[in-house]
Amino acid sequence: MQTTQATTTYSYQVVRQFSVMTVVWGIVGMLVGVIIAAQLVWPELNLAEWLHFGRLRPLHTNAVIFAFGGCALFATSYYVVQRTCHTRLFAPWLASFTFWGWQAVIVAAAITLPLGITTGKEYAELEWPIDILITLVWVAYAVVFFGTIAKRKTPHIYVANWFYGAFILAVALLHLVNSAEIPVSLWKSYSAYSGVQDAMIQWWYGHNAVGFFLTAGFLGIMYYFVPKQAGRPVYSYRLSVVHFWALIFTYMWAGPHHLHYTALPDWAQSLGMVFSLILLAPSWGGMINGIMTLSGAWHKLRTDPILKFLITSLSFYGMSTFEGPMMSIKTVNALSHYTDWTIGHVHSGALGWVAMVTIGSIYYLIPRMVGKTEMYSTKLISMHFWIATIGVVLYIASMWIAGVMQGLMWRATNADSTLTYSFVESVKASYPFWTIRLVGGVLFLAGMFIMFYNMVRTMAGSKAVDAPVLAPAAAH
Repeated sequence: MQTTQATTTYSYQVVRQFSVMTVVWGIVGMLVGVIIAAQLVWPELNLAEWLHFGRLRPLHTNAVIFAFGGCALFATSYYVVQRTCHTRLFAPWLASFTFWGWQAVIVAAAITLPLGITTGKEYAELEWPIDILITLVWVAYAVVFFGTIAKRKTPHIYVANWFYGAFILAVALLHLVNSAEIPVSLWKSYSAYSGVQDAMIQWWYGHNAVGFFLTAGFLGIMYYFVPKQAGRPVYSYRLSVVHFWALIFTYMWAGPHHLHYTALPDWAQSLGMVFSLILLAPSWGGMINGIMTLSGAWHKLRTDPILKFLITSLSFYGMSTFEGPMMSIKTVNALSHYTDWTIGHVHSGALGWVAMVTIGSIYYLIPRMVGKTEMYSTKLISMHFWIATIGVVLYIASMWIAGVMQGLMWRATNADSTLTYSFVESVKASYPFWTIRLVGGVLFLAGMFIMFYNMVRTMAGSKAVDAPVLAPAAAH
């Protein structure tokens, strides 16, 4: 018996799985972040070789970016591509493989990184056997996503899918090129590149992990969930298309700004700086487009904490994408480089933009995955919002102050050109700010525990629901 379109349902199982694991891995990744923040305040917490800062810090970055952020991107992209294309996922069994494969990657990272098994490349620390698994999962992801678009029932491809598609293709390119390595044993390899070429490839990868994994993918989230939650169309669809093409072209060139005052040729450093400054325009175009989508619906912010998460995330996105280009200017970078200012900048993007837009979208998704219209407690979402916002502000403000202070102390000289301060004096002066950073991190982590409780109560006693596929003429 053939199933008609009216009785066909969307493939929500994999969306449910990734949504739940987004919250779980968010708690794990941020817990490790709180631990390493505490280790800076109390060095005696570096208890064992596999639990010291140098081993846990890459575990923290990988867990938050690829486990928490990655699961959010899988969940939302699988949901959005179905809803906007009016069709089930292409090859749901392959989508299921991406879920279990991605969890295997995360678990492998959680085991190998504390053991010191690492390539030493920032955001690409995982060794070659895990890299191969990542490649297989990513190819499967691309097949499912683009296969779904190919069998869409609508002629138009909504802009969120353009951002998701660019993120999938760019991350594949970045991973394959930067992870090229020569294995010498099962868990050890050496980069295929050397010297300054290795540094250039690494930061082309590293900054575009920010540009495509943490920006383009999450802009896909923004372009679907902000209009949905606000009940308003995107402010300017034309601007969203211009935003897309300007962003993906410009971002690829910005990596060298990580390598100012290094052995990288000066022209390459300057090229990275110029493209970083150009990036301000498309970034703010997207931010303005998202915020202006609330035109005529600003009153909803008073009563809708999910919308508060989404719009506040855009404010942090705007701030971070102003701060980044400014920090890429060589004279500013001379002060900020290697200081906690960089840590503050990263976390205004990672917590303020990525985590908040993720939290808002997951709060939107979870009840719909179990046939409900809203989360168990709106008050708990509101509490989560304020705790998280205060945590982010404490975190980044303390790091800004510490960073500028460190930069000024390191460059201060006496009349005879000797250094005014020793390095250890700058470390001692940083302690109060590291303590404030720890408090901010604890608050943000507490918010994730509130979210987990709210999720469990929402899903308790509910059944998994797969919504019927809408006819193309119907609303998303």
